Amino acid sequence: MDGIVSIPKRTLERLPVYYRVLTQCLAEGMEYISSGELGEKAGFDNAQVRKDLNHIWSGGRPGLGYEIIKLAECLGDFLGLNNSTDAVLAGAGRLGTALAGYPGFGEYGLNIVAVFDSDPEKIGGYVAGIPILPAAKLPDLIRRLGVRLGIITVPGEAAQEVADAMIAAGIRAIWNFTPVRLQVPKDVLVRNEDLAASLATLSYYLRQHSLTKEGGPACGGAAAESS
Repeated sequence: MDGIVSIPKRTLERLPVYYRVLTQCLAEGMEYISSGELGEKAGFDNAQVRKDLNHIWSGGRPGLGYEIIKLAECLGDFLGLNNSTDAVLAGAGRLGTALAGYPGFGEYGLNIVAVFDSDPEKIGGYVAGIPILPAAKLPDLIRRLGVRLGIITVPGEAAQEVADAMIAAGIRAIWNFTPVRLQVPKDVLVRNEDLAASLATLSYYLRQHSLTKEGGPACGGAAAESS
């Protein structure tokens, strides 16, 4: 593909799901897949699949569908999954060490080169073979290695300071696992993963499901309408 293709954010979020399904299909020995089959496996309707893939691919064959290996390669190239992306992670707590040790990131081209922390007892150790370095060294390593992706799992009160240091050193995309909404320049992309908010949403759903069975909402309130 030549140049940069601009696509809607929602579409961009669905593309990795299609890629995961396609790699699973390849492992099962499949050669072709229709938009309907891909949508069923990915959890989207076939019209949505066709609309999303039309942004980057026009190689579907009538009667056969998409050639899986070529579509997977196209998606991998478009998403940058076929090339290794170096990242740094700030915060060697339980969540940070779990992310650093997660083997599945390698399948998506993510390579965490270093973990940073301010706790002297953690500095000098390793997480899944990745060194834990002093937080003060974070800017220098980012500049020296040309890293552009930062992952933040520090306590909330330190999140903005860490983000500022990352951005000043050259980071242009941040994966934020803190509850803080970071203030960043317009040319820096932030992906927020608010685990507490996600848990609250799931808990709310479970409570509403329970109340429906029991005959009504609690506290005199009305049950939320679906959207």
